[in-house]
Amino acid sequence: MSVGLPIIQMAIKPCEFMKLSRTVILALLLSNLLGCMPMTYPPGTKTNTAQLKEAVFITEDGVNLPLHRWLPDSSPQAIIIALHGFNDYSLFFQGPGQYLSKLGIACFAFDQRGFGASPKLGLWAGTTAYRNDLLTMIQLVKNRYPNRPLYLVGESMGGAIVINAMSQANRPAVEGVILVAPALWARSTMPWYQTSLLWTVAHSLPWLTLTGKGVKVMPSDNIEMLRALGRDPLVIKATRVETIYGLTDLMDEAFNSATRLNGNTLMMYGENDDIIPKEPTYQFLKRFLARDKSEKTVALYSKGYHMLLRDLQAPTAWKDIAAWIISKPEKLPSGADIRAQQILTELNVQNTKTDN
Repeated sequence: MSVGLPIIQMAIKPCEFMKLSRTVILALLLSNLLGCMPMTYPPGTKTNTAQLKEAVFITEDGVNLPLHRWLPDSSPQAIIIALHGFNDYSLFFQGPGQYLSKLGIACFAFDQRGFGASPKLGLWAGTTAYRNDLLTMIQLVKNRYPNRPLYLVGESMGGAIVINAMSQANRPAVEGVILVAPALWARSTMPWYQTSLLWTVAHSLPWLTLTGKGVKVMPSDNIEMLRALGRDPLVIKATRVETIYGLTDLMDEAFNSATRLNGNTLMMYGENDDIIPKEPTYQFLKRFLARDKSEKTVALYSKGYHMLLRDLQAPTAWKDIAAWIISKPEKLPSGADIRAQQILTELNVQNTKTDN
């Protein structure tokens, strides 16, 4: 099944690339003949007042985005807005949402445009659209809870959108940001044969869909959860190439924003993540931590996979998030931040030796 980002890997190795030469040449010819381009499907005109209802987030262009929320029994002490990953939807936060709501944290998650039960399923709305929807949602939640600290949680693609929003000059005022395996696999860190093929197919056959079959990756060690996602009709199983192209644009922007992302941040990454590779993640972290790291916490989970919040060890990550929000400890309960310091220090030493 296709969960998250496996399809972008395309299971292409250098030796296999030559076998695709005829396909690539044909695609290039089609590109010249048809003039195809990867498309985005942006929002319509802003003619509506955005609203936050019980089960729907109504945008300024009048689109209904399905909404899930997990609320404490009494007035919340903090609020979370959570953004799901690629091909996923808002129910990704059900486990942590239920857990955190019992601790007094209200959680909101909505289906982003083109995903879940939102309109135009499978079509890419564009980075600006996703960022603006998040900014609108932030304002609506702040209006409802004006005196409560607000946190953003972004998983995978959602993490890249949060990075994009929080790297702008007019970034929203929030209490903190939690990035869970953010999508940072920029083109500059991809093999040339992947970027070449992606560009060629996106500019010749943008409507072509890929399923990720044959790509041997492990999004999580929670097999039952993965099987349930495989049966879930709201999880996208076949993805348009132009949507992958748009996602890659977003990852480029997020990766290049490392030095502009500042403030209270918790970044969580599983050491067994083979969806977002270690190389771009560690490159991002090196630049991210190079400036003002006093409010930046990195947590690396030795047993974690890409879907940290739904892995078998997911409660460990939930507890770290809760502690980071509620008690602001010097060290996380899991010790994942200590492990991150050790690993990143070792990597820095290795990089220094290589540079010398």
